[in-house]
Amino acid sequence: MISLHTSPLDQPGTGDAGGMNVYVIELSRRLAAQGIAVDVFTRATSSELPPVVEAFDGVHVRHIAAGPFEGLTKGELPGQLCAFAREVLRAEASQPQGHYDVVHSHYWLSGQVGALARDRWGVPLVHTMHTMAKVKNEALAVGDTPEPLARVIGEEQVVEASDLLIANTDLEAKQLIDLYAADPHRVEVVHPGVDLSVFRPHDKAVVRRELGLPEDAIVLMFAGRIQPLKAPDVLLRAVSVLLDRDPSLRSRLVVPIVGGPSGSGLEHPESLAQLSAELDLDDVVRFVPPVAQPELARWCAAATAVAVPSFNESFGLVAVEAQATGTPVVAAAVGGLTTVVADGRSGLLVPTHDAHDWADALRRLIDDPALAARLGAGALEQARDFSWERTAERTLEAYHAARTLMRDEMSV
Repeated sequence: MISLHTSPLDQPGTGDAGGMNVYVIELSRRLAAQGIAVDVFTRATSSELPPVVEAFDGVHVRHIAAGPFEGLTKGELPGQLCAFAREVLRAEASQPQGHYDVVHSHYWLSGQVGALARDRWGVPLVHTMHTMAKVKNEALAVGDTPEPLARVIGEEQVVEASDLLIANTDLEAKQLIDLYAADPHRVEVVHPGVDLSVFRPHDKAVVRRELGLPEDAIVLMFAGRIQPLKAPDVLLRAVSVLLDRDPSLRSRLVVPIVGGPSGSGLEHPESLAQLSAELDLDDVVRFVPPVAQPELARWCAAATAVAVPSFNESFGLVAVEAQATGTPVVAAAVGGLTTVVADGRSGLLVPTHDAHDWADALRRLIDDPALAARLGAGALEQARDFSWERTAERTLEAYHAARTLMRDEMSV
């Protein structure tokens, strides 16, 4: 596997680490459990990192030196593709011939390196986009920066070079075909999963006490990277509307924001805190640094609802993880969230990013405990449809399909 711009060992929720990090490490772990040895190549971001880390039995993360260890933004990484690719090829050259059977790249930067490795090693390239520039640019958040033309061209090249593309949802598959002219026969839909042993129901009263939350609080939570694309400001503005309509809620309302700045949010890391102050929400908003998965599961289980107001999500792992704890999700009706959240059964989908519409949806859960309980039960049921074991099985099938497609192409 190639995950150039972010390591699967990084803490999700800040910088460039997010759902893709979870995807790569959890998929690798489940493939290894099926007897598949996995090497994950990623760019080293510190001189103190060892060259190789055994993340799990059968999963090795290989840190590749390419460019300065610190200070490079994701937008500057294309300049290091050649250096990174050279070191990946060198690493393979030290192994017996035919050491790798498949290259699975993640995000377009990795796909560029994967295409070179494919041709050099004579093995199929399987690629997962995770996000796409054309999709993101069609639904930009206010204040967000459009993806550059260089990325668009790079993604088109990766789509053309890949033997098989793995899409997270049917919608993403359609976007690959419609926007990138992908061959429909070379696109497979494989849903990501959730670790149901970590994300599971907890006694809400107990976890609230442990997290310092009042047992009778209304807890409206956001978890993820703080950047315009993820739109945590939508939740804050909706909470402001709720309090304007009913000031009595203030004494019971708690709004945890779990995560750190990322992407264009790095330019103004304090902007969300400033917005909280401007909206007079400092007494209800709690900023929580990124936490490990078990701790995130406890926060989700403690919440009345988890808000996912993103402008776009290829899938929406946080929504699945929250549902697996039995907490309903209020999500934007965009991208993969329309697959992950069953509207009216496991949560509520909001068709806009208007603060009043979001306040309406949140108020439904606040005013109707029976509805919240029913959606919570539905959330548990919905999450059971997503497991990393199933993801690994379907991905392994995709690898076999990619090898067949490559052999057929070479025989023509």
